Amino acid sequence: MLPLAIRLASLVPILAGGAGALLGMALLDEHGGPAAGSHLRYLSGLLLGMGLLAFWCASDLPRRRSILSALCGIFVIGGLARALGVALEGLPPLPHVLALVMELGVVPALWLALVRGAPPTGLKPPPQRPPR
Repeated sequence: MLPLAIRLASLVPILAGGAGALLGMALLDEHGGPAAGSHLRYLSGLLLGMGLLAFWCASDLPRRRSILSALCGIFVIGGLARALGVALEGLPPLPHVLALVMELGVVPALWLALVRGAPPTGLKPPPQRPPR
């Protein structure tokens, strides 16, 4: 169930990152010069890559747990930066608020499910022998 949840959640950065990389500033219906468009496309490419990596990790959680944990941390750091923007500049449009919910709500919940799941090796603990 957790791999499916991770794959579904990873579609958000895959689609948003892909759209941002292709459309640039037009995705946001904002105007900016070449520097702003270049920066948006770069960050969108990173987002796309993070989503693809999360999708890949879901296929073998026992072995890729540490990679996915680090990736979750990166998403949360991005969410904290977005939250700082909200505090400094006010509430952004709804899609950005929903992204914030993903970054500071859904991702930490998936990470908690990951760390509370199977042992890090993916192996069952050896059976305990009765004391002699």
